[in-house]
Amino acid sequence: MALPAPFDRLRLPLIGSPLFIVSGPELVIAQCKAGIIGSFPALNARPQTLLDEWLHQITEELAKHNRENPDRPAAPFAVNQIVHKSNDRVMADMATCEKWQVPMVITSLGAREEIFQAVRNWGGITMHDVINNRFANKAIEKGADGLIPVAAGAGGHAGALSPFALMQEIREWFDGLVALSGSIANGYSILAAQAMRADFAYAGSAFIATKEANADQGYKEGIVGGDASGIVYTNLFTGVHGNYLRSSIEKAGLDPDNLPESDPSKMNFGSGGNTKAKAWKDIWGSGQGVGAVKSVGSVEDMVARFEREYHAAKEGLAGKTGYKAWNS
Repeated sequence: MALPAPFDRLRLPLIGSPLFIVSGPELVIAQCKAGIIGSFPALNARPQTLLDEWLHQITEELAKHNRENPDRPAAPFAVNQIVHKSNDRVMADMATCEKWQVPMVITSLGAREEIFQAVRNWGGITMHDVINNRFANKAIEKGADGLIPVAAGAGGHAGALSPFALMQEIREWFDGLVALSGSIANGYSILAAQAMRADFAYAGSAFIATKEANADQGYKEGIVGGDASGIVYTNLFTGVHGNYLRSSIEKAGLDPDNLPESDPSKMNFGSGGNTKAKAWKDIWGSGQGVGAVKSVGSVEDMVARFEREYHAAKEGLAGKTGYKAWNS
């Protein structure tokens, strides 16, 4: 579908997904200046009053960039709200987002009509995380503007369905905004997401290996040194199934091949999980696409690589160039 303003001015049809702990103002600002939608979880701002400072900083720096670069305006930004009952500050965070008129709100772990309506009232749009078609239907019924199908291979909390199957089922009935998540770590996969009728690709793990990311150096090196075989899918650490770096699980003294199942009723998304090793702090989330990440660099460098690959893929489809001329 045609993207609404200001989402129609992107350098690439890409959303940098919100990364727990890792995404802060520096990463979001860099992503938006590079021409893609940057986002962060509201819960990253601790204490809650810090969220107001972050949104002030992001809004002011992007406005300054736009004044100085009228021919290359920054992309808009998004805030992720965890609407699960375990999050007791969601309404305070929503009030802060309303104050700063956040352009996009990404909701996760629950679809709530009052959240979607609040964002619509201030002129923003909502995108909701889903892992299957049933949850997608519920989210749209409750008023979400768009969907983020989180397919197999996505970093952090993720589903287990093929992106082909998930997109096919959703597009049978929904013609609104869709951002596809799952192993997006190069420009070729961005174009592939569009080929599956997504409006945006949704990438997170690759941005952990950037200078602007608030991540431990070991985490960044784990992303660079990782590949699909080094990703473990488990619900042990938060009660919800997700993908994590095998190396971080081993470092915590656990056997990645013999992890017990967790009790989903004991969800803990902030700091604990169901082991002494803390999710996100000790156990590092990662998607299966990290084999495409070869070094730690700036956000601009990564987006520039994505852009080159994206256009190379387009040219390849047009029969001009591409990977071994598409095996011809």
